[in-house]
Amino acid sequence: MRLTTKGRYAVTAMLDLAFHSQKKPVTLTDIATRQTISLSYLEQLFARLRKAGMVTGVRGPGGGYKLSRAAIDINIADIIAAVDEPVDSTKCGGKGDCQEGQPCLTHDLWMGLSDQIRSYLKGISLAEILEREHVTEVAQRQGQHVEHVVNIQKQEKLSA
Repeated sequence: MRLTTKGRYAVTAMLDLAFHSQKKPVTLTDIATRQTISLSYLEQLFARLRKAGMVTGVRGPGGGYKLSRAAIDINIADIIAAVDEPVDSTKCGGKGDCQEGQPCLTHDLWMGLSDQIRSYLKGISLAEILEREHVTEVAQRQGQHVEHVVNIQKQEKLSA
């Protein structure tokens, strides 16, 4: 199974949102800066996440995004599915037409692996990942880095 950038970025952005939106909505610009993900790419991902009912947009000053439901109720498999990322280890995309329209010798093996991966990811919520000590440390460090970058940009504007 190969998880593409789309799936990895969606999970990363949702984790960032879950960590930082506890006090106020989070802008995509902030997520893009903290996670070094293109803003335009995030906009595409969040359109899909919004359509899937995972995030809610807040308009106006102080607006941004927040989770539509509790982090404990959002699992990783659903995030990946929301951005149209298949969790599939087969060559045929699970259709069973891998070899001249018929299943190949290893089709059932790879289908079983896909099912195991899907089950594993379905069993992990955003909240569970947020509780991991390493994740909390990284998120806090990234938040401090963003504040530092913003302060530098403000100083540059004042100097100009």
